[in-house]
Amino acid sequence: MNKERYKQITDKIVPKEDKLKNGITAFLVGGFMGLLGQIIVFVLENEFNVPNKDATSIMIVILIFIASLCTALGFFDNLVSKAKAGLIVPITGFAHAMTSSMIDYKKEGLVTGIGANAFKLTGSVILYGVVSAYVFGTIRYLFFGG
Repeated sequence: MNKERYKQITDKIVPKEDKLKNGITAFLVGGFMGLLGQIIVFVLENEFNVPNKDATSIMIVILIFIASLCTALGFFDNLVSKAKAGLIVPITGFAHAMTSSMIDYKKEGLVTGIGANAFKLTGSVILYGVVSAYVFGTIRYLFFGG
């Protein structure tokens, strides 16, 4: 089968993506996630007298916990299929990727299963994040004096 024939067949089967709708959905859901994070920070600061720096760290931990719990309970994928990048791009997507890879390998044990595969999906994100931080930090230091 040649490439043109293959493309014709797949074009018939693969559903068309509504990029505008997906973009608007991701924007709204991502905005809601930001709002939720800000509400958590506000509550921590005003109701529990937590300093802003600590409140933002606690908020990130809470969002990671919620995303991991939703993944473990099995309905985060359904939420992402509707919310698109609005849930998968923020820290919740990172938590989902880690939790789902650990769940996939839990039968192999704590060390060779969960421990060895915890960063299977997220390792590249960490790697390129560290490399990017190093490159841009070096550029900032060299050209803008630190």
